[in-house]
Amino acid sequence: MEFRVDRDDLAEAVAWAARTLPTRSPVPVLGGLLLEAGPGRLGISGFDFEAAARIEIDAETGADGLILVLGRRLLDICRVLPQGQVSCALEGTRFTVEAGGTRFGLSTLPKDEYPALPVPPEPRGTVDAAAFATAVSQVAVAAGRDDTLPVLTGVQLRLSGEEMTLSASDRYRYAVRTLAWKPEAPLDGVVEALLPARRLHEIARSLARSGAVRIGLDPAGGGMIGFEGGPMRTAVRLMEGRLPRHGSLFSVSDAAVAEVEREALAEAVRRVAVVAEVNSPVRLDFTGDGEGSVLLRAGYADDVASQRLPAALTGTAEITVAFNPVYLLDALNSFEQPRVRLELLGPGQRALLSGTEARAEAGDGTGGEAGDEPGGEARDEPGGEARDEPGGEARDGTGGEAGGVHRHLLMSVKQLV
Repeated sequence: MEFRVDRDDLAEAVAWAARTLPTRSPVPVLGGLLLEAGPGRLGISGFDFEAAARIEIDAETGADGLILVLGRRLLDICRVLPQGQVSCALEGTRFTVEAGGTRFGLSTLPKDEYPALPVPPEPRGTVDAAAFATAVSQVAVAAGRDDTLPVLTGVQLRLSGEEMTLSASDRYRYAVRTLAWKPEAPLDGVVEALLPARRLHEIARSLARSGAVRIGLDPAGGGMIGFEGGPMRTAVRLMEGRLPRHGSLFSVSDAAVAEVEREALAEAVRRVAVVAEVNSPVRLDFTGDGEGSVLLRAGYADDVASQRLPAALTGTAEITVAFNPVYLLDALNSFEQPRVRLELLGPGQRALLSGTEARAEAGDGTGGEAGDEPGGEARDEPGGEARDEPGGEARDGTGGEAGGVHRHLLMSVKQLV
C-alpha cells in the first residue's frame, strides 16, 4: 500500500471519519480507522456499532491496499504535519507518514478483527444541507440529557410527502421544525425515525457545506438511517420508541400574545440571570399599557436584578410568567428572526415561542383547542395523528424560516416570587 495526498485533505478527512471513534471501548480495533487506497482515491472509514462514517478523497495511489491504524493517533499526526504533499506507505507491519522532512511510523491493527461496516439504506430523498443543519440545531437544544430516559435524548424525524419534520423534547420543552425535502420516489405513507440527538447534530453540522444531503431510510424498519453529502457518507443506528405526540400541546387558545426584540430579550435574560440561584427562574411581567413593556426580574432578598424592555401585548392588559433562564435562552437563540412571539397562557402553563419578522397586528389570536394541562402524554388522544402536523397555525408568517416552520414550547414556572 502506497499513496500521496495533500496534507489538508488528509487531515480534514481523518478528522471527519474520527467523529465515530468511541472515547473508550472494550474492543481495541474499534479505535481504529480503515484506510483503503484504490485507483486515484483514498477511502477512510470508522465504526463504533452505533454509527459508521466513510469519506473518499483524491490521492495518487502507487499501490492499492487496506490497513487499520489507530484513529486518534493518526489524527494527532495529521494535525502537526507540515503543509504540502504527504507520502504514506505500508512497510511490513508499520504504516509510515512522511511530509516536509518529517516522518512518523504507526503500528497497524489486525484488520481481520474489525467488524463489517453496515450497508447504508438506499437514498429516499434530498434536503438542502445548510437548511437541514440549521433545523437540527434548532430542535436538538430541547432534547434530554438523561440517559435513563433514552427516548427523550433523541430527535424524531418524520417524512410526509415533501415535508420533513424534526422534533425533540425533554418533558419541560418541546421544539419542532419543519422544512422542505425532495423525495426521489413517492413515499408509502408517513415515515418516522428516532435518532440520537447528539449524533444527528454532529452529522448535520459536518455536512452543512456539502450543498445537498441525501437521506436513506428503510421504511420497513431496517434499523439504520443513512446520510450522504459530497464524498461523505454516514449511517446511524435508530433508537427504539417515539416521542409523545405534540399536536394538542401546540394548540393554545385564548392565549395572550407578546412580541419583543429577540436579541434584546436574550441579552436581558443573560444579564438578570447573573444573580439567580441554580434552578431559580427569571420572571417576566408583560404589560400592554401605553407602548407596552416587559419587566425582567431575578434573584431573592437583596440579591436581585431587573431590566425593562419595550414589548407589544395583545389579548390581556397584563400577564406574568417565569422560566428557567437556561431553557429560555436556548429557545430564544434557536430562532433566526429579529423578533420573537410568545403565546402565553399564564403561570405554570405552556408558552409557545415562534420567530417573526414584524410586529403582529392587534387582535392576532391563535386557533386550536383549549388545554391548560402541562403534561404531554395525557394529551395523546385518539385521533391525534391527524393533528400531529406542526406547521398548522404558524403558517400565517409568524414562524416561517427558510421555507419551514420552527416553534418552541416551554413550561413556565408555577410558583413566582
